[in-house]
Formats: sequence, C-alpha cells, structure tokens
Amino acid sequence: MAEPATTRRRRVLVAMSGGVDSSVAAARAVEAGHDVTGVHLALSTAPGALRTGSRGCCSREDADDARRVADMLGIPFYVWDFADRFREDVIDEFVASYAAGETPNPCLSCNEKIKFAALAERAQALGFDALATGHYARLSGGELRRAVDHDKDQSYVLAVLDRDQLSRAMFPIGDTPKPRIREEAERRGLLVANKPDSHDICFIPTGDTRAFLGARIGVRPGALVDGATGERLGGHDGVHGFTIGQRKGLGIDAPAADGAPRYVTAIDPASGTVTVGGAEDLDVRTIVATKAVWSSGVVPDGPIECVVQVRAHGGLAEAVATPIPPTGSGDGPGIEIALREPLRGVARGQAAVLYRPDAERGDLVLGSGRISSATP
Repeated sequence: MAEPATTRRRRVLVAMSGGVDSSVAAARAVEAGHDVTGVHLALSTAPGALRTGSRGCCSREDADDARRVADMLGIPFYVWDFADRFREDVIDEFVASYAAGETPNPCLSCNEKIKFAALAERAQALGFDALATGHYARLSGGELRRAVDHDKDQSYVLAVLDRDQLSRAMFPIGDTPKPRIREEAERRGLLVANKPDSHDICFIPTGDTRAFLGARIGVRPGALVDGATGERLGGHDGVHGFTIGQRKGLGIDAPAADGAPRYVTAIDPASGTVTVGGAEDLDVRTIVATKAVWSSGVVPDGPIECVVQVRAHGGLAEAVATPIPPTGSGDGPGIEIALREPLRGVARGQAAVLYRPDAERGDLVLGSGRISSATP
C-alpha cells in the first residue's frame, strides 16, 4: 500500500529501471504527495536496443519504458550517464574479485557505490530530500528490515548501506508481495505490468559469466587437486571459472573413489590451485568479514546474538557476531562470526549480513561485512 497522504511532502528522486517494481515505486511516491522526478541510469557505454526476455537490463528499451511511465505519471524524467563510474566501481571490481579467487555479488557494489553513493550524492546536491528505488525492503524508524515478500526480499544486497544513506532512502514497495505489485501496475495502466523480471548479472546479458570473465582475465592455467590425497585430477584455464561449492563443470573425468560427488572446497589464486572434496569438506563454523557496516551507526560493545545470511538467497544460520578492530589492511573494522551450526557454500567476496533473531523471523538488519575467510 502507498504511503499515507499525511506524509511530509518531500522532493524525491526515483531511480527508474524501466521495470514494474521501480515504476510502481514512482507511482506510489507521486500518490503520497511528494514532488517526484524520475531518473534512468545509463550504465552501459554501448547499451543494446532490446532486452532478451529476462536477460540483462539498462537497454534503450528499458530507458524508453521508464520514460513512458514517467510521462503517464506526469513527472519530469532524465537519463543520467553513470557508465564510466559503473565500469570502474562495479564491473572492474567484479572481474578483479574473481581473478583473486573470490565470488563477488555485483548488486552489493552497485547499491553501495552507484545508487546510494554516486546517484544519492548527485540527488542531494540538486536539493532532493530522498532517493527512492524499487527494492523489496522496508524502512521502519530508520532501520532496514526484510520485505514482506521474503521470496523477493533484497535487504541482503542493501545491508552495505550506513545509517546516513538509509536516512535518505525510500523503498515504497517493500510492504507488498510481488504478485500484488503486478496487479497494482495493471490497475494503474502501466505498460510494464507484465514485463519479465531481470535475472542473472545485468552487465552479462548472455548469462555466461565464465566466458565474460575469460575474455577479460585471459588464460591462467592451474591444477585441480583432490583435497584428501593431493592427487592432481586435471587442469583448468583460470580460477575465475570456479566458486566455492561448485559441483558441475569441474572438468574431472573420473569419479571419486567412493563414487560421491566432488565440490570446489578451496581456491588459491596465487598458485592457481582449485581444491575439490566431499560435501562435508564445505562445512564452515567460523567466518571473518571485513568492511563492517553497522546499520544503526553504533558498533556493538561486545558479542551479539544474530542470524547470519551468507548468500543473496539462502545460507542462514544462528550465530554470535563479535566486532573486531581494523587489521591495518585498509579494509577497516571487521566482524568475527561463530556459527551455531555449520554452513556450506560460504565464499570469500560475498557478504555476511546479520539479522536480529527476535524480530519478525529475524527481519531487522543489524549490519554486514565482506567475507574474507571461512574455516571449519
């Protein structure tokens, strides 16, 4: 449901992707009585003319869809070129992270450095009071919470935002399940009501991440090694082709001696060694994360009980998180997370997001950090 009509009128900039979520977010901001302007971010130096179903975003078709919605709502609309900043802060970082044996989530970087940094800073400089997006998340008293629709919840990729950024953010659709958002768009006559959602990584419209990385990193040969025996099982063209927990596409001809599936359990970018083992070798009980962000702006003075999430979808466990001081590496303060039950598929470069366990199924975001190590 839209914000109450009694909400203080604000100058709101709405980031409009051309999809149904940001379109309804803009419509709700208008309906709530705010002074709304729409902006579409041009994030590619050579955008395609059309989308391919649910692949990719930021095409000229998406910009045209956003403009049509803005015209229907009667609000000003602009296209702002953030392509160079996006390439440097998101794409280049994504490639470098994979080359370093990590598994990054580019949505985290985009939210942290583009939408709620570069875009929000420009919005503030132009006199806007808030930046609204079509993310599925909620703000309550300045605190970030999961969306009502837990299947669509995006609080995980927003947990990198600090208290100041959250104070100038609006998430108008986080209180509504996705099917009702589409129904609302149809009632409002928005032509994007049935437009497919974007999936995969927006700047890899083919969906072939390995090919995308290979074209930029090149061939860096290495060995596939059995973690239990040290036996060389084969070779590969670069650690960027692997992620922790990966089972398929390993290029190993012979099965394990016991016939059990093999998984990637460790990646060493320096030597190019990719270690494989059994599912039990993926169990992690301790996580260390750097670049800690505490959503309240206050660092806890000791250990806190929490629920940690280590992937955008799934990977939750009860835990105890303890703030740790900066290590001198330049990554700032960190968090040590002791899991009460083991997790699998914990990869360096992903985020560890902490939720308060006693609030509506753990829906309040406490903070986050970037996973730097994970041990049994």
